[in-house]
Amino acid sequence: MPMSGEDTPEHAIKSTSMDENDREPERDAGTPTFADLDIDERVRQALSDVGYETPSPIQAATIPPLLEGNDVVGLAQTGTGKTAAFAVPILSRLDLSQKEPQALVLAPTRELALQVAEAFGRYSSRMPGVHVLPIYGGQSYGVQLSGLRRGAHVVVGTPGRVIDHLEKGTLDLTKLQYLVLDEADEMLKMGFQEDVERILSDTPEYKQVALFSATMPGAIRKISKQYLHDPVEITVKSKTTTSSSITQRYVQVANPRKLDALTRILEVEQFEAMIIFVRTKQATEELAERLRARGFSAAAINGDIVQAQRERTIGQLKSGALDILVATDVAARGLDVERISHVVNYDIPHDTESYVHRIGRTGRAGRAGQALLFVAPRERHLLRSIEKATRQPLAEMALPTVDDVNAQRVEKFGDSITEALASDNLELFRSMIEKYESEHDVPLVDIAAALAVLSQGDDSFLMKPEPPAPKRTREAREPRERDGKPRKFDRDSGPKFTRDGQEMATYRIAVGKRHRVVPGAIVGAIANEGGLRRSDFGHISIRPDHSLVELPATLPKETLDALSRTRISGQLIHLQPDQGPPNHQRRSGGGGGKKRY
Repeated sequence: MPMSGEDTPEHAIKSTSMDENDREPERDAGTPTFADLDIDERVRQALSDVGYETPSPIQAATIPPLLEGNDVVGLAQTGTGKTAAFAVPILSRLDLSQKEPQALVLAPTRELALQVAEAFGRYSSRMPGVHVLPIYGGQSYGVQLSGLRRGAHVVVGTPGRVIDHLEKGTLDLTKLQYLVLDEADEMLKMGFQEDVERILSDTPEYKQVALFSATMPGAIRKISKQYLHDPVEITVKSKTTTSSSITQRYVQVANPRKLDALTRILEVEQFEAMIIFVRTKQATEELAERLRARGFSAAAINGDIVQAQRERTIGQLKSGALDILVATDVAARGLDVERISHVVNYDIPHDTESYVHRIGRTGRAGRAGQALLFVAPRERHLLRSIEKATRQPLAEMALPTVDDVNAQRVEKFGDSITEALASDNLELFRSMIEKYESEHDVPLVDIAAALAVLSQGDDSFLMKPEPPAPKRTREAREPRERDGKPRKFDRDSGPKFTRDGQEMATYRIAVGKRHRVVPGAIVGAIANEGGLRRSDFGHISIRPDHSLVELPATLPKETLDALSRTRISGQLIHLQPDQGPPNHQRRSGGGGGKKRY
């Protein structure tokens, strides 16, 4: 798994090199540093490389008992640094000569699985030969199979895909030494309890288990008592807060439309200077280049930029020669520029402490600041985590319309004319225009308009309206029977659409009451493996030997491919469009288990 170079994500959880406005209280003499903990020196150096010096409370409390071989139950919110709390001791105790997986981390979503795998990659950057493999639904089996054949010391996966590999015999857990259940309460909410218990039963009896959860419901307590041996229980409450002088807003926008959304905001929003945060080094360069191509004064800073260039760039930002800085978390550490009025989280951070540190770059010394957060539809759980940890709701912001952008362009054009009227070169150009007017008999207003066209270049001055969405005919919207007649889903009639306006259709899956499935398990498995959101689900009707699920009518091929391999309660679901049962079966089929999502 490539974890180095330009694409390496950079995060900062805790650092003693913070500037005045976000510096933590001076460290107590009894508080350990990473150097005080008995971790592998190579891991400690990797932590230092990414700026980790002082362990967070969950790390300071969890790393020692895990290094001693104890099972651990950690109660901590997302954003408290729990990934390093279990990754650091696991990496410190790996046997690189063993080819079979030694550590398995179970995560509820593929986004979290990737995040955890990336963190393992960062913390093992000074340990050549460590192989970390994420396995999750929606990714090609070929990539995962080759990674397992090559040998993976650490496997990070979602429950459904882990079970798939266990049943295929491609994942060998016989020599597993460490098992981590990350965000265990979320896994249970998504209906993975049976899958988690199935995986636990397939692992060796004598292994070290770490369970992390934000809450401790009865089901989590049951798993802890059944599968953990005399665990050390650790509870850490997040104290993350944000400045009251910062107005926090979010924009829900799909990833492919982020650049267009950012451009509209930059054209309409009044800002003095701005920092835009992205996750990777490469993204800083790419986004800064695209913004410059669109006429904005932007530059990038990341961990690969030499100190002299970094200082020049920050100097330009302070002086006003530069208005926009595109940065990663690590590169922006210690940055203190008074004129920064806006912080934009172009890529949402995966931990709340990074979010707080990012937006702390504005709203300094009592000045008002603005923080904008871009949230893709599948990242709303991260938004909720930020709101919960900061104890401050974020207001949703409507994107500026085409008319808003064009009105601003016209206003700025007028301002530029007013500014040019004070130029020392005005007399020179006036004589040239007067000469042209007399020689060609062209009105001055036409000459001025032509000069405006020249200054604009090939670009269109006004933003064009978005094309109207294609109209859906009633015939195209209605599900049909095999004989061509419209078909109803139970007693509901008429076309249905998701909250995003997508047409819905009814799909049949091959699990039902006799498989003891519940609606939550269906939503959890399909959403996780197919990359869908809860808002993509309509009615769910659980029948004796199958279930009917309303989903978007046009699912992408990669989603259908992923769902074709999805299992619920160990049973392949065989998702396919529902053709409708015979009429007498529809009348007597019953609607037990029906639920609306």
